Amino acid sequence: MINRKEHLTIEGLRKIVNLKASINSGLSDGLKKAFPDTVPVQRPLVKDQIIKDPHWLAGFASGEGSFYIKIFKSKAKLGESVILTFQITQHIRDEELLRSLVKYLDCGKVYIRPGQAVDFKITQFEELTDKVIPFFQKYPIVGVKALDFADFLVATELIKNKAHLTFEGLEKIRLIKFGMNTKREN
Repeated sequence: MINRKEHLTIEGLRKIVNLKASINSGLSDGLKKAFPDTVPVQRPLVKDQIIKDPHWLAGFASGEGSFYIKIFKSKAKLGESVILTFQITQHIRDEELLRSLVKYLDCGKVYIRPGQAVDFKITQFEELTDKVIPFFQKYPIVGVKALDFADFLVATELIKNKAHLTFEGLEKIRLIKFGMNTKREN
């Protein structure tokens, strides 16, 4: 539309705003105020999702997946415990796609959030070590998420070796956590 210079007309601009209203977070408050008659474009609901190519899943996870380390207060000996998580969050219209990931990887669960989001989440340590990690070692994550995956692997090894049950090991995991995802400086 921009190549055809449609954005230079009010009608073309409205079409673009209608498209924007239907993706990601929708319109900002300023755009809603400027275009009060916006009608989001209906996106098709795709049924019967089947993952046909493991490289597709690796690419999808590179863009949409997250590797998390959660350290929380507990009744454990050190007063804290660690949970590792692999998660993909999408709009509720993609629930079927996330449910297909459970079948494809033979692990994880789907959680529907209040509002318009759905999560595919794996927190079971054995599922992460036996299925998720080998999958992404064979079909690598790319981009900055590859760095998060590498950190996730280090934390996994520390937990496998029971280092998280010592103050020193827990502190190593805490340092890894504080350098991942949005806190990464590189």
